[in-house]
Amino acid sequence: MKKILRALLCMTICWMALPAVAQRSIYAFKVKDAQGKTFKMKQLKGKTVLIVNTASECGLTPQYEGLEALYKKYKDKGLVVVAFPCNQFGGQEPGSDSTIVSFCRLSYDVSFPIMSKIEVNGAQTAPIYQYLKATSEVEKGKDIRWNFEKFLISPTGKILNRFHPRQTPQEIESDVVKALP
Repeated sequence: MKKILRALLCMTICWMALPAVAQRSIYAFKVKDAQGKTFKMKQLKGKTVLIVNTASECGLTPQYEGLEALYKKYKDKGLVVVAFPCNQFGGQEPGSDSTIVSFCRLSYDVSFPIMSKIEVNGAQTAPIYQYLKATSEVEKGKDIRWNFEKFLISPTGKILNRFHPRQTPQEIESDVVKALP
């Protein structure tokens, strides 16, 4: 019975992800930034993008420092880091969007774009994350494991890699450099 229920749940989640998967590119998505404004992903066309689900009260939160260092080092060469705060893992991102931005700016001097808080797993998964999980060749279709899982996107919009949350920005720097335009 558990196997049947699991299969039904999986089919339901896959069915719900169809609208997102039907998108042909990351550039088709519009998301909300932390100020509540529409952020069109198509403005990132031609850039290398590192998408990260983040949290302010996590043991991995110090990765903000490494993400900012990567961004500062390579932004003039075409890198954009995009943070998507998420409170699904241990309630480690409980604050409002403005609280999250303040924390990131004051604690880690973050200057890369921070989006509005979203869900990355389950029935309320944001469409962009439905797309990322469904189309990534690495761990295709699998849920996000924890805060600070990363997706590396090529300048043409192809998902190049999906990195484990514990892989630090420094550990993935060579992959980022290879992907720069």
